[in-house]
Amino acid sequence: DGLFSLLAYGAISAVLWYGGKLVYDNSKDPTTGITPGLLTSFLLYTLQVAMGFALLSSLYGDFMQAVGASVRIFTLLDKKPDIFVPQNPLVLSSLSGEIEFKNVTFTYPSRPETKVIKGVSFTVEPGQVVALVGPSGGGKSTVFSLIERFYDPNDGTILIGGCDLKLMDVTWFRQQTAMVSQEPVLFACSIRENIAYGREATMEEVIDAAKQANAHDFVMQFEQGYDTLVGERGVRLSGGQKQRVAIARALIMDPTLLLLDEATSALDAESEHLVQEAIDRAMKGRTVIVIAHRLCTVRNANKVIVIDKGQIAETGTHSELLSRPGVYKKLVLRQLTVAEPAKDVGKLDDNILQTDDKHDQECDDELHKKNMNSAEVYTNNVSTIMKKKMTVIWI
Repeated sequence: DGLFSLLAYGAISAVLWYGGKLVYDNSKDPTTGITPGLLTSFLLYTLQVAMGFALLSSLYGDFMQAVGASVRIFTLLDKKPDIFVPQNPLVLSSLSGEIEFKNVTFTYPSRPETKVIKGVSFTVEPGQVVALVGPSGGGKSTVFSLIERFYDPNDGTILIGGCDLKLMDVTWFRQQTAMVSQEPVLFACSIRENIAYGREATMEEVIDAAKQANAHDFVMQFEQGYDTLVGERGVRLSGGQKQRVAIARALIMDPTLLLLDEATSALDAESEHLVQEAIDRAMKGRTVIVIAHRLCTVRNANKVIVIDKGQIAETGTHSELLSRPGVYKKLVLRQLTVAEPAKDVGKLDDNILQTDDKHDQECDDELHKKNMNSAEVYTNNVSTIMKKKMTVIWI
């Protein structure tokens, strides 16, 4: 801009200087030089040319900006995907919902020396609700990433409806699945647009999905209703409200496969109750895999898969796993406690028992010493452990 301004003002100055000299000559001898009117015309021509150069200056800046942006865009377009893309991907007429992991092993590209999943094999039947439980960092979320094809396994096979997941069309498969995570991603647009994201939906479909997700009532409390802007990442909504909008978004897609990643882990009691109701409603008629820490979710699952250190430690129902010593039983003892005495271990309420690591061995010893097959003995064991300087949160 500075260079173009210098040239423009320099040209005007040159025209005035030389033109003024010619006008002076013309005043002495009319047969030489130029008239003042002709000088004025040249000056206007010079101004028009200077304005054109000034416009080119701004266009040049925009052009260079566009060149830089296009380089970044083409870099992304030319980037090869991390997952395998078949030449003729499969698009099935329908998805049965059956999922099978066959000896799957996986390491993240950033940590190739660490096996996050080690020879995992399990089957989820169509329409089943399967809970993945286990210590943090055990590989539960990685299982979800593999199902969604964010990554491909290093070894082993993942079958969906009997077909290799690698051979399926990624876009089509993801349209058959929906995922609700701990921290749902909402866009800086209206509630209606956030719910309908991913498909063309009518207003009636949006409202129906919101009602199923227990979101309709709080949406209608806003002055603009479904046209209310949620702000960047949904800052205008509470945690429970964001979760219900995310569940409504999942429901409106009518997925065959529903993935729930600890959707109620960071909510207060009232919000958790509303979200859990919506989740229970969303599970009906679908294949559901849920990462859960709450007994209410695990207890109602058709199958519980315990993943510890990247391997399957145990598999069974809630009551089956409680009936024998193992990782799951330890997790129940260490992480869950009862709100009031229960007649049946399977009817325990959902509360968190926080302990220090130094008490882990005490918990193990107590677990093996006592027979946990009856509710009375179980309650006595919990009471004994609570006396050992542990912090108990009663909900």
